[in-house]
Amino acid sequence: MNMARSSYYYYHAKAELKDKYSQVKELIKSIYHDHKGRFGYRRITLILKQKNIIINHKTVLKLMRVLGLKSLIRVKKYRSYRGEQGKIAPNVLQRNFKADRPNEKWATDITEFNVLGKKLYLSPIIDLFNGEIISYELSERADSKQVFTMLKAFFKKIANNTNLILHSDQGWQYQMKQYQRLLKEKGVIQSMSRKGNCLDNAIIENFFGILKSELFHLKKYKCVNQLKKEIKEYIEYYNHKRIKLNLKGMSPVEYRAHYYQT
Repeated sequence: MNMARSSYYYYHAKAELKDKYSQVKELIKSIYHDHKGRFGYRRITLILKQKNIIINHKTVLKLMRVLGLKSLIRVKKYRSYRGEQGKIAPNVLQRNFKADRPNEKWATDITEFNVLGKKLYLSPIIDLFNGEIISYELSERADSKQVFTMLKAFFKKIANNTNLILHSDQGWQYQMKQYQRLLKEKGVIQSMSRKGNCLDNAIIENFFGILKSELFHLKKYKCVNQLKKEIKEYIEYYNHKRIKLNLKGMSPVEYRAHYYQT
């Protein structure tokens, strides 16, 4: 082979070395596919640490690139603004998205899905304390009934007059007298984003982006009912299993439970 004896044995020994990250790679693939490709290297690093595998996040990123694994891209959302249809509430929230306890600050909005020309609308409420979806309603029509049903479902579970803030954009549903009366009767403070400023409601916007990139755009749906079923399953997963970096590596439900324990 015209190769020096030392060189031969060097490459021979190197070829027989086992990949020291082989088990970690398998675990990374397992975590990635268990969450259906929704986790990037930072969340996977947290999961590994929870399993007592201490590894640098940069190494996890490098291994994911070797494995051809990457997180998904977020997309934009449906807009419900139709001009001033009723009373515009002040922006009480003022982009102060931090909440010190559950049911202190909520945000809501509506997003649209299109399945073979048929529309599906999701109206959720997100708790700014832990990013948990505490109530939601799915409907094939973007009407006021959807919003009222969603509100009433969770209003039964909380006390009146707690100074809770409920923030939304200036969508026509939130300008309706009936909607505003419902909040007033419960003692909820209404807050609205400034016109055309999506950053004022960034938390719920972010949730819609995650939902669409991690679920809706992963495959083609055959019917609205199939999408309805999978959105319900996803919200259950999002609340209970999907960890967040800003929640100390816990899911929203785990973080809420941790709050009450401490």
